Amino acid sequence: MVTLMAVLAAGCCVPLVALLAFSGAVWAQGVANSLSFRDTSSLASSEILPAPKTIASPKDFEPQGVKWKSLFNQSFRFLLLENAFRYATEPATRNPDMPYFRGYIDSLAALHGWSDGDPFYVNYVGHPMQGAVSGYLWTLNDTRYKRVEFGRDPEYWKSRLRAGAFAWAYSEMTEIGPLMSEAAIGNIQAFYPQQGFVDHVVTPSIGLGWMIAEDVMDRYLVRFVERKVQNRYVRILVRGGANPSRSLANVISGQWPWARARDQGGDTIAVRPDTPSPRAQDPERQPGVAPFEFAANAYVFAARGGTCAGGGATAAFRINAEWQIVLDVNGCKMTGIEKNVTGDSLTYMVGPRWTPPVSGRLVPYTQVLFGGNKLTQEFTFPHKEADFEELAKSTPSAPSSQYTQQFERDGFAMAAGVGLDLHFNRALAFRLIGLEYTRSWTNNLSDFASPHGFQIKTGVVLHMGTW
Repeated sequence: MVTLMAVLAAGCCVPLVALLAFSGAVWAQGVANSLSFRDTSSLASSEILPAPKTIASPKDFEPQGVKWKSLFNQSFRFLLLENAFRYATEPATRNPDMPYFRGYIDSLAALHGWSDGDPFYVNYVGHPMQGAVSGYLWTLNDTRYKRVEFGRDPEYWKSRLRAGAFAWAYSEMTEIGPLMSEAAIGNIQAFYPQQGFVDHVVTPSIGLGWMIAEDVMDRYLVRFVERKVQNRYVRILVRGGANPSRSLANVISGQWPWARARDQGGDTIAVRPDTPSPRAQDPERQPGVAPFEFAANAYVFAARGGTCAGGGATAAFRINAEWQIVLDVNGCKMTGIEKNVTGDSLTYMVGPRWTPPVSGRLVPYTQVLFGGNKLTQEFTFPHKEADFEELAKSTPSAPSSQYTQQFERDGFAMAAGVGLDLHFNRALAFRLIGLEYTRSWTNNLSDFASPHGFQIKTGVVLHMGTW
């Protein structure tokens, strides 16, 4: 299934946002020229672009809290947009050939494994963008943290964690919700090979990392261009190109794509100089590790016949100054295997991690994890599939089980390894590398061996409880 966000991610998102931004700026500039009689020479150095104006009249003062009604309205628009795209482009969504309740229950019951049959860019680019858009919809309606920017301020990290939680809830609604979801409209998960859990994990976890990356781009790249370049159209394009997910969220909420909470003024936007907190206000990180840690991972390992690439999430809970209990869930999709064969691997492990009490920015760790491994493999018989597709033109479509065969294996697994994190501040770190030796005792499948060797991880790490 190719989602709307995947299509945008495949190449049209940035140009679309840029086109919206550019055309909107041209219109707004014409209006400004026809209505303005004042001397703007004094603003020549600070003008950026027409001030973003919402469809609804802005209020001078907003009470602190979450504007739930507005949030649900905007989320519904996004949900409607995604499902309209699915319905228009996916014949199987329009004609699932199942009664509603039976199809919905079958979709929930069929969930298993990691891969859902979608291309890599759909799972690991399109869906994280969906998570980022829903997260930005939250930030637009969370008035207490509406004006926070990337940096050391704890308020920023609290805001993004709240947005990440909402992104997870929105993701689950789009996947398995009882009304407007893939399971309800089209009964997607009831059919091969859409049963995997990859989107449930990747959308909110990597989506949170995507949000933080766009915030970094906005703070350092966009602000830099706005200080150096006077052409407002260039500034518009940079804002849209560097923050595609935020731009789409702005449009859904009824604002200009390039809108920012920091914007101010009547018909122009003035750039306010950055005023970072003095370094003295950011005390050194205390020895030990954070009480709670969450990481969004990307990882890869070489297997017999191909490479397994994917991602997942890791949660770590501190039990004392140097030790953590780690819960790790990761999945990957096999590449390079035979045509008409798909396969995926899902690992779920728990175990101790030791982190030395260092105060520098480079922090090593070592860990040993124990748990399970599930291998899933599907064979498609192309001749049978072609026959059923031809038959489906005149009769209801046949279930995929008529032309596929699925195999599953479960077994014990363990992993031992080391890693190195680069701490930017007390809240954010980047996992430079995680090198683990993984051994699975799951029985091999045809052309698909269980994990047995080294795997490499990298990702974004959030520390909570240290700020």
